[in-house]
Amino acid sequence: MTATAGSIGKADPVGAVKARRSVASRIAERLSGGLVRVVLIVVGLFWLVPTIGLLISSLRTPQDMSASGWWTVFTKPSQLTVDSYQKLLENSDITNSLVNTVLITVPATVLVVVVGALAGYAFAWMEFPGRDWWFLGVVSLLVVPVQVALIPIAELFGKIGLFGTILGVILFHTGFGLPFAVFLLRNFFAEIPRELLEAARLDGAGELRLFARVVMPLGGPAIASLGIFQFLWVWNDMLVALVFTKSGTQPITVALQTQVRQFGNNIDVLAPGAFISMVIPLAVFFAFQRQFVSGVMAGAVK
Repeated sequence: MTATAGSIGKADPVGAVKARRSVASRIAERLSGGLVRVVLIVVGLFWLVPTIGLLISSLRTPQDMSASGWWTVFTKPSQLTVDSYQKLLENSDITNSLVNTVLITVPATVLVVVVGALAGYAFAWMEFPGRDWWFLGVVSLLVVPVQVALIPIAELFGKIGLFGTILGVILFHTGFGLPFAVFLLRNFFAEIPRELLEAARLDGAGELRLFARVVMPLGGPAIASLGIFQFLWVWNDMLVALVFTKSGTQPITVALQTQVRQFGNNIDVLAPGAFISMVIPLAVFFAFQRQFVSGVMAGAVK
């Protein structure tokens, strides 16, 4: 009886604590559950409204677009057609600009990732004279705006025959993407345990083999994040492309800007072209979303 009474006495405070829960704590508990998810879903849907509107507009005729808003398609689905995309494929300016965009974006991204990873590893784990000063110099380049270098580099490219070429645009994007790449990857690689690298060296691994077999797999999240950032920057760039490209080498951003001048005559080309220009980087982001989130969170927990 004594033990039972004691156990009941111990249980009473717990029940009292549960009974004394404040209204604020109950609201916080509910907010941490399904209500937050509902709010996030609503916000996400509002964020997708322009994308959905652009997609629907690209599937309507110019007459329907000038007569009513894109939301009327929900009551009149017969407005949907793929004629605009067929016309887009027949427009050589748009198709060639899409090819040029790929030819510019992919090499500029690969070069920044490869060279940035090699330099980041060197700054993190290799000893050479003036390493810290060289790294400070690279970091200081992060504050240099693109606009400052447009005219000098345009003059340089004109003298060596690179102005107006795809190679010139690739080199420009690579040069301005490397400082951030080196800074990001150097800080990530520096978090790799030294014991792991020393064990690989004891097994006879050289620097290149150590970089390829140990550092690169461990740096996958940071490399994926850098690749996504660089891909989006180059794909969506228009300023550099306006300065350094000509009619035969211009990317999709410049081609669409040129088409805007005749907006009333070719709106059926602008809508599908803009949607394709937007959906490709979105597809790249979602394809590497898991690695991107891991790379961003890695710097927050270390």
